[in-house]
Amino acid sequence: MTEDESLRHGMSYRGLRVLVLGLARQGMAATRFFLAQEAQVTVSDMRAAESLVVARSELEAFAARCTADNGHGGALYFALGGHPLALLDSADLLCLSGGIPPTIPIVAAAQARGIPLVNDALLTLRHCSAPILGVTGSSGKTTTVTLVGLMLEKAGFVVHVGGNIGVPLLDRLEAVAPGDKVVMELSSFQLELFDRSPSIAAVLNIMPNHLDRHPSMSHYAAAKANILQFQEAGDTCVLNADDGFTGRWLATGRCHIVAGAGQPAVYFPLQGARLGFSLRRDVPVGAFLQDEALILRSPGLPDARICRVSDVRLRGQHNLANILAASCLAVAAGAGPDAMTAVATSFAGVEHRLEVVRTRLGVLWVDDSIATAPERTVAALRAFSEPVVLLLGGRDKRLPWDECVAGIHRRLADGSPSVRHVLLFGEAARLIGEAITGFERTSRIDPIPITCCSDLPEAVATAGKVACSGDVVLMAPGGTSFDAYEDFAARGRHFRSLVEGLP
Repeated sequence: MTEDESLRHGMSYRGLRVLVLGLARQGMAATRFFLAQEAQVTVSDMRAAESLVVARSELEAFAARCTADNGHGGALYFALGGHPLALLDSADLLCLSGGIPPTIPIVAAAQARGIPLVNDALLTLRHCSAPILGVTGSSGKTTTVTLVGLMLEKAGFVVHVGGNIGVPLLDRLEAVAPGDKVVMELSSFQLELFDRSPSIAAVLNIMPNHLDRHPSMSHYAAAKANILQFQEAGDTCVLNADDGFTGRWLATGRCHIVAGAGQPAVYFPLQGARLGFSLRRDVPVGAFLQDEALILRSPGLPDARICRVSDVRLRGQHNLANILAASCLAVAAGAGPDAMTAVATSFAGVEHRLEVVRTRLGVLWVDDSIATAPERTVAALRAFSEPVVLLLGGRDKRLPWDECVAGIHRRLADGSPSVRHVLLFGEAARLIGEAITGFERTSRIDPIPITCCSDLPEAVATAGKVACSGDVVLMAPGGTSFDAYEDFAARGRHFRSLVEGLP
């Protein structure tokens, strides 16, 4: 058996020389996992040692505890400030954190040498004692995963939720019993290394996203499709009937992705039973919207009504789709309609996802910092029938802004613009402003007022001045936070503090 084959079959990592790239959340979890398995672990990060003092001391303390508890343990080494290729000379396995592209020189060199690649999510899939429900998509992952976890808890199961959301599950494998339910959010970055699939897997949608990382939509879609590619008979896949990619896969029973930059064509039959969800039509098996009610359809059973749309606390059509998807996943894992009803009619949302911050002088302030792509901004805008003062900006991901700009100019029932003022901030401010004014010139429509702000605090202060009673101030930036913040959550927290500080 080769080294790679032994790793795939869950054999011992004792003495294995593991190189972990990236000392963020996922890299830390992977390092702890390998140390507990008595591997020889070298951690490499582009950041200098002085900026990683806390992380380094935490791992050193963990390694010492492993040795004290077991009488023996793995070895821990650090190579900080870069990723020199010489590190591969003493590596049997390369583990990537989510933010590490597989195209960087050291990863490409490892692949050329035949060194196997893993990440924390793949390790979780290989070593978890319970079957895993995996969820991916361009948007809606976190909300759907949260909904599924709550539905399964309501049905009486012990549930573990993690992956790309919250604490990596790799840190909690010992707490998982075979009869538990494990729900994982999976990103395209994690999935592109997968060589196996969860037994229950969902692709919520595939829209342009992360094209600063993936060289083409085909490459991005193929990474997403890995969640399905290795399923077997007896597994289940949940697919969006309304999506351009997954709708075809659901209808034909085959995944087909045309070739694109950096990606050959992909074609494989779907081995798992197919459940669909739709806001537009009935589906043979799955969940759908019908006559302002959410319906669950299971083989051989009468249709069950989950709830009426008016009973759902989450705002926006996209969240109705998330509830339908979650219901499909939950029923596949053994939950009944009552559990779905209880959650759908009580769950008010996840932080930074259309989260109401406060009402001030008749103005509703809403944090949708998770909107890191233009399509997510459009979905956020569609959730409101009130006039919107929109905060846009951040760092661009090389995504098209056409649909977003058209959405900004959508008309409300009274004929007024959906967005009555746009406040731009961050690196992408100029690009977005040019997209809006270009659309207005081409379409020969009245311009919407635009104000360029130096940063988020100035944008919030300006919104406080221009918003009128009855408006919604919506931060749905359309760009990532990395021009000024650690992540979208840090941006959302700053927005909240700024809004709460308004007099």
